[in-house]
Parts: sequence; structure tokens; C-alpha cells
Amino acid sequence: MSSTPPVRRRRLGLPRRVFSQVLLMQLAIAAGVAVLATGLFLAPLSDQLDDQAMRRALAIAQTTAQQPQVAEELRTTRPTTDGPVQTEAERIRKATRAEYVVVMDRLGVRWSHTDPSRIGEVVSTDPGQALAGRDVMEIDDGTLGRAARGKVPLRDAGGDIVGAVSVGIAYDSVRARLVHAIPGLFAYAGGALAVGALAAWLISRRVQRQTRDLAFSDIAGLLAEREAMLHGIREGVVALDRGGRMRLLNDEAQRLLNLGAEAVGRSPDEALGSGRTADVLAGRVTGTDLLTVRGQRVLVANRMPTDDGGAVATLRDRTELEQLGRELDSTRGLIDALRAQDHEHANRMHTLLGLLELEMYDDAVEFVGEVVGDHRVTAEQITERIQDPLLAALLVGKATVAAERGVTLWVSDRTRLPDRLVDPRGLVTIVGNLVDNALDATAGTSHARVEVELRAQGRAATLRVRDTGPGIPAEHRELVFTAGWSTKEPPAHRRRGIGLSLVRRLAERQGGSATVDAAHGGGAEFVVVLPEALAEADLEPVPAARAVPAPTPVNTAAEEESR
Repeated sequence: MSSTPPVRRRRLGLPRRVFSQVLLMQLAIAAGVAVLATGLFLAPLSDQLDDQAMRRALAIAQTTAQQPQVAEELRTTRPTTDGPVQTEAERIRKATRAEYVVVMDRLGVRWSHTDPSRIGEVVSTDPGQALAGRDVMEIDDGTLGRAARGKVPLRDAGGDIVGAVSVGIAYDSVRARLVHAIPGLFAYAGGALAVGALAAWLISRRVQRQTRDLAFSDIAGLLAEREAMLHGIREGVVALDRGGRMRLLNDEAQRLLNLGAEAVGRSPDEALGSGRTADVLAGRVTGTDLLTVRGQRVLVANRMPTDDGGAVATLRDRTELEQLGRELDSTRGLIDALRAQDHEHANRMHTLLGLLELEMYDDAVEFVGEVVGDHRVTAEQITERIQDPLLAALLVGKATVAAERGVTLWVSDRTRLPDRLVDPRGLVTIVGNLVDNALDATAGTSHARVEVELRAQGRAATLRVRDTGPGIPAEHRELVFTAGWSTKEPPAHRRRGIGLSLVRRLAERQGGSATVDAAHGGGAEFVVVLPEALAEADLEPVPAARAVPAPTPVNTAAEEESR
């Protein structure tokens, strides 16, 4: 069996390329329009030429009938081949190049004719309408063949009809004029067709460049693949036109941005409101892998301009990854607290061992009692002032980490927060981020101190976190709340610049606010106001607090983020 593949026959039909198909269709349209225009022009041209010939014949006949000597000679002479009527009629015929000029009496007898032998005979066509006083225009057959005729009555000086005048224009001359006009008409049509063909070629070349010389089937396939890709990928795609309006939002982009199909045709500012997300999509913030927060989602955005002046932005959801990063940070915080506790416990065990070796048993018993009592008192003091268990556990753990880093964590004497929190986890996130930032700012400085104050009034809660660090310049006090903005190097597992942005968003979600200012004596003071943080309940006064040494560590849900 031969291995040669069978030869495929090419089928006749339209070419596959868009350029070729558009060119052929435009040429066909131009040719069709030229032919149609020529036909529409030729169709009435014949009738126009016939009408012109009949009107010319009628005008000659009227001019002849208006000469008074013709009517007078018709009454006073005989119809002869050399009579005055024949002579005058022939003169007019030759002067006007008519086919014939026939003068007849009321009986229809010819007094003039191109063929003198027919003078004295009755005319071949009915002269009744002309003898009745009406002008006649017609195309008819006579003794000289087909002609365009004009017939008028012939009146004497008194206005009485004494005969009629009939003038004929040879129909062959009319046809000749029509045939003569056709070449010129075809020349104009050919010129118009050539101009149309050139325009069609130029347009097709432009189409070829814009379609990248693809076939219609290729374009249809690309569109189908585009729709499948846009609606199938788990990455948001936003296309913007040159005016900055969104012209495409795939399903994932609508989900991530919490928008509907009605957002198409609007600018990012109109659809999303002012904020970093709108700035990134509009191109006012440039860079790669830009971090932004939309609602409760952490997004990574990239924007690429297109050749038509627009842009395409892609959005990736990093919320789960950020949550994992925060859990890792919480675990690391727990490990740091346990390490600090282990270090402190080892020192105390060494002290206790020394006292026992020296047989100072009473001192050993007193030392153990003091250590146990200090831990108990510290935990009790925090829980008395902050009755929410999650928040109290957070501060106990942060106090241990602070002591390990050489920072004093102080719970203000004015702290008063009952166990009536509407969203305790949200407040844990806020406090954890602010305390971690304060510890980062003060660690390694002399007399490092962080003060936390939580006060409740009615349903409102006010949080203040002060530190003795370098503070925040006035020009950066709004930038620190922008998603993705940070002055610190990011950790390996995630990015900086999320914590303070989340703090403000959590506060604004409850109708509150988050601000930063300079603290008294130096450093920074963050103030978060939550108008509806507490459920309705009677609030009892709480005893004052004091400085917190290194208490027993607990797990924390707060994450370490940048200012």
C-alpha cells in the first residue's frame, strides 16, 4: 500500500482571509452600484431623447404654421411640385434638418412633401386632431418610416383653420444620439468603478492590518477562546478604553470588586469610589504586583497599556494567602512568647536551685510564692479592666513579647472595656496590628514604652495606642493607611502595607475612624473610634490598672503589619 497521502482538492469559493473577502465584496458592491447607476441612467435616457425629438418637431411645425404667407398660398394656389408652399416647406426642412415638413389642407391633401411625387395625395396618418385645433406629439410610422412627429393647425389671418402642418424627425437620428451617449456613460461608470476599486483596496488594506491578516474562522475561534478564557480563569480581568472607562469585566473581576454588569461603561472612580483600587485601575499608581484592599479582600493588581490607548488590568485574590500569613505571624508570636517565658523560667529555676543548694529554704519558698503571685496578679489585672477574653489574652501575650524585646507594655489606668463587644475578632485585629507596629517602632530604643488605652462610653469604644518611637512625619500620616504603602522590608511569605489599611477599613465598616498624630513627649499616637462596638448593656466601673511586667503568654489573632 502506498504511503503517499491523498491529494486534497481545493474547493472553489470565497478566500479565507478577511482582507481578500472584504476586497472582493467591496469590488462586487462597487461594480453592482456602477451597473445599477448606468442602467438607471439609460432607462429614462431613451424616453428623454424621444420627448426632445417630438418637442423639436412640434416647435418646427408651430414656427411654420405661424407664417401668414403659408396659409394665404394654401388658399390661392394649387398643390404642385414647384408651388410656393412646397418651396417654403423645403426651405424650412433643410434649415431645421427635419425628416419632412408636410403642409396639408382641410381634406388631408399634401401640398408639400420630401418626395414631390406624393404632393396632391392624402396623408397616410389621421390629421383629425390637428385639423380640430389641437397640437399633437407622437412617435408613429408613416410613408418615410418611423419618426417623431409634431402636428399643429394652420390658421389664416382671420383665425380660421385652413389646414395643418406636420413635421417629422427621423427616429434613426434619435437612436443614434442614444448610441452615441452610451460610450461616454460607460467611461464615467468605468472611472467611478476604478475609484471605488481603489478605495476598496485601501480600506481592505487597513482591515488587513487591523485583523493581522486573519481569516474569519480564525477571528471567530479567537473570540470563542477569549470568552472561555475570560469567564473560566480564576483571575479578574478589567479592560479599559482610551477614555479610562471600563469596557469589560469578567466574572471573577465582578466578584472581587463586588460590581455588576452595569459598571461597564463607567470609570473606576465612578464604579468603585475614590481609593487605591480605583487609582491602580486608572493608572494613577504604577508598578507591578500592586497591593490593594477591596472590602475584606486583599488584591494584587497589574496594569498593562494596550496599543489603542486603553489598558488591561488583572486582579488576583490574596486574601487566603494573607490569612495564612497572619496565622503564621500569630504562631511566630506565640513561639516568641513561649521562648521568652522559657528564658525567664530558666533564670528563675536557676535562682531557685541556688537557694536550695545554699539551704535557704525559707527564701526559696518566698521566691516561688512571689513568682506565682506576680503572674496571677498580672493576668487578673488585665482581665478586670478588659473583660473580653480574646482581647485580654492578646494583651497578655503581647506583654510577654514586649518584655522579651525590652519594651514596657502599659495598660492605661483609664482602660475600661466590658464583655459586650459586637465584633471581638475585629477589635483583636485592630489592637494587634497597632501594638505590633508600636513594638517595631520602639524596640531597640532607650526607655521604650507602649501604652494601650481602651475606653467605652455607651455603645462607643475608643482605642489609643501610644509609643515612644520616632513618630510619623505629618506628610505620611495619611499614607500609612494606604494599602501597600510601607517603609519596612516585607517578609518572605507575604507583603507589607496591609495592617493599617485593614485597621481603617474595619473602623470605617462600623462607621468609625482611624487616625494618627504625634504623641505627647514624642512618638506616635493612633486613635481608633468605633461608634457601635458594644451591645446595649449597663457598664460597671472597673478598678485602675498598673504597668504590666512579663505575664504568661497566650495565643494572639493579631498580625504584624507595617505602619
